[in-house]
Amino acid sequence: MAHETVALITGGAQGIGYACAEAIAESGARIVLADINTAGVETAAEKLGNGTLPVTCDMGDPVAIEAMFDRVERECGAVSVLVNNAGIACPGDFLETSLEEFQAVLNVNLTGTFVALQRAAKSMVAQGIKGSIVNMSSINAQVAIPSIAAYCASKGGVMQLTKASALALAPHGIRVNAVGPGSINTEMMAGVNANPEAMKMVMSRTPLGRVGGPREIGDVVAFLASDKASYVTGETIYVDGGRLGMNYTC
Repeated sequence: MAHETVALITGGAQGIGYACAEAIAESGARIVLADINTAGVETAAEKLGNGTLPVTCDMGDPVAIEAMFDRVERECGAVSVLVNNAGIACPGDFLETSLEEFQAVLNVNLTGTFVALQRAAKSMVAQGIKGSIVNMSSINAQVAIPSIAAYCASKGGVMQLTKASALALAPHGIRVNAVGPGSINTEMMAGVNANPEAMKMVMSRTPLGRVGGPREIGDVVAFLASDKASYVTGETIYVDGGRLGMNYTC
């Protein structure tokens, strides 16, 4: 990956997003971190160093996404690596989930991913950049949890959006892939970590017998973003400790 590479990571203030930024930064890329949490993303950018640009953006707002790309292109140049990582879950009882809650999750996880993907691709095509886009899916694109129906629906959508956009952009030399994490040690798992019974249930469906780390996702994302994955497009790689291969629990 050349030094002029500009890599934009959404949801980059912490957890998996920050780990993706760390991994990609090791290739010499200029990193842009975007997050809805202004203080958090500024702190993360300072920690990462090397001229990392922090940008505040609500990935559920298409206008804000367009403005983010305009700013990044003014200050850094066109994005050649996009990591669509920002996401929300909003857990709750299926029968009590409101339409507004359902749409809020899709607005960030699916529509926001589409808007950013398309915007990045337009600039890549216009400037002849053979870029790489990595979307954050989930094992919940294929297996479901009843309390996060909107999240499951959105990640299934991300998987298919990844395939469709990969086909559309292949003639331009732009690759689109996704990563589907299993149980990863982030803030989203904090409640599970603090509950021995919940953790026992998670481990019963994780053949490798442990929770994954954010950097284990970041390294796979960095691989897909790099020329080492130059013949990989339209794929979702599941980083889940073997979870999807199981048809029983201990």
